[in-house]
Amino acid sequence: MEVILLQDVKALGKKGETVTVNEGYARNFILKKNLGVEATTKNLNDLKLQKANEEKVKQEIYEEALRFKAEIEEKSVEVKIKAGEGNRSFGSISTKEIANAVKEQLGYEIDKKKMQLNESIKTLGTYNIPVKLHPKVTAELKVKVSAL
Repeated sequence: MEVILLQDVKALGKKGETVTVNEGYARNFILKKNLGVEATTKNLNDLKLQKANEEKVKQEIYEEALRFKAEIEEKSVEVKIKAGEGNRSFGSISTKEIANAVKEQLGYEIDKKKMQLNESIKTLGTYNIPVKLHPKVTAELKVKVSAL
């Protein structure tokens, strides 16, 4: 019996796949627990439309990430830190401070966990910080660190 899975089923398949199983297994387990539906022409057509819609939504999210990347890379953020003699800083700047500065200065919400900062910034200057906006899109955020 052909069944379209509505959820991931261990050792059988992932959501949206069409699998062939014994009729008893399908009737007594998969259909009873709403893990899948029978693969009729109507259900197969619905699955095809649903997958097309999901692809369209994924493409729109990807395009939005590309637009956001272009906006971020045009602008820069300034973060101030206490500095002593010879521009040596007291403390360091982490992704949390950068995220707060982006929110205040540019008005964007960027999750600090999406910033890929290897080590915290301890010196004055300009830095390009990679920000993961989408699995395929990484933007370069320009951060200027200056003394108070």
